[in-house]
Amino acid sequence: MRTRPTLSLVRVSVAAYATFLGLNVQAGEPASAEPRGVPAAFGNTIKALYPDGKHQRIWLHPDGTWDAIGRRGKANSGKWSVKGEKVCLKQSKPIPIPVSYCTDFPSDGGVGAVWAGKDMTGEPIKLTLVKGIERP
Repeated sequence: MRTRPTLSLVRVSVAAYATFLGLNVQAGEPASAEPRGVPAAFGNTIKALYPDGKHQRIWLHPDGTWDAIGRRGKANSGKWSVKGEKVCLKQSKPIPIPVSYCTDFPSDGGVGAVWAGKDMTGEPIKLTLVKGIERP
């Protein structure tokens, strides 16, 4: 007679464990979680602040293209790629530039991420990923 209550207790324990395990599997990252790394830039603005207080704004697109408004208000564009932990930009307009500019991009960063970098000439800049398409 003791087997029956023990068997019921085992069934209840297994059911509780399975339910708990199912909850843990579902408790991963929610479906509405913000993207991280380069995908976080899509539909948002990478804003570079220069020591003179002026900003450059860059927009990366999922198709591998980018466009920007420089700190002097001029538009430029080209293609981007990822090399290691860096994002590399190669300009094609207004004039093609034969070298790529590469800068760190935080792999775990999302909207609001801030990091230090240098522009193509080596000038220090502060980069921020800003929500939305911010036009000057």
